[in-house]
Amino acid sequence: MAETPPEDRLDALDAWLAAALGGRPFRREPASADASFRRYFRVFAGDATWIAMDAPPPAEDCRPFVRIAGLMRAAGLNAPEVHAADLDRGFLLLTDLGRQTFLQAIEAGHPDPSALFSGARDALVRWQLASREGELPPYDEALLRREIDLFPDWYLARHASAPLAGSEGDAVRAVFDRVLAANLAQARVFVHRDFMPRNLMVSQPAPGVLDFQDAVHGPVSYDIACLYRDAFLSWPEDVVLDGTIRYWERARDAGLPVPADFGDFWRDVEWMGLQRHLKVLGIFARLRYRDGKPAYLEDAPRFLGYVRATAERYRELAPLARLVDRLEGREAKAGYTF
Repeated sequence: MAETPPEDRLDALDAWLAAALGGRPFRREPASADASFRRYFRVFAGDATWIAMDAPPPAEDCRPFVRIAGLMRAAGLNAPEVHAADLDRGFLLLTDLGRQTFLQAIEAGHPDPSALFSGARDALVRWQLASREGELPPYDEALLRREIDLFPDWYLARHASAPLAGSEGDAVRAVFDRVLAANLAQARVFVHRDFMPRNLMVSQPAPGVLDFQDAVHGPVSYDIACLYRDAFLSWPEDVVLDGTIRYWERARDAGLPVPADFGDFWRDVEWMGLQRHLKVLGIFARLRYRDGKPAYLEDAPRFLGYVRATAERYRELAPLARLVDRLEGREAKAGYTF
């Protein structure tokens, strides 16, 4: 199928919306965009509003979004309801969950961010309790490795002009192997995969949950690592630790398969977060050099900081810490917590 030009797609979307709304007069305005090819519009008809998703095939497939939205709603989460769909053309009409993300609320000076995160942790536990084997794609070794390899392929080789080679390359790849082995040793649950303030809405009930179409069945620590080690916000270590403990206590009491000892779970979270940080650095570089979206790479220092903080705490990760030192032109530091 030939790809429809963007403006032609907007004409087609408007015609589809007119039919989906039963001929009611409406107007639409841009609502948001993301790193994919999807576009979102807020649709006004009388006193009601909806969100229209434009997911142009073959670049996007909105079928996973529809299916996972149903799974989330069945689990008791506030995910969008699909009011109308044209799956072949990539058009959806969805519940409008609000205008403000957690990220926007926090940046605007929300008086109690801890309350937002408490609701997010509760929603995460409900999502994980609904987990069923075989319902979502497995977050298996092949996928985890493809993701972590984005770092050497795109960030190191393409962006930093510092491809892995020689003894350093062997040592860093051995770190990758250890990290993935630790990730794969964890118990498995439903994983949102981008459970962060930018994808959580200030809504009733809170949070509204978005951007879940890439959900998988994978390591239990993934989403909590994602929530507190954000692409756009950095939290002090004591805030991250406190929030992770509160999640772990709630998850343990609910019967989720988290380790009985918090120290073991904290290591799982850190090593799972490390896989994600390396993946995100690679994705940011790919967005710039392949997709012409340079802005994401501005947050690379935040993720290098996450990588450094974890790699400096564990002896097994020392080669990765030395690599980050070299990238940032720093003198290597000795001393490990574990």
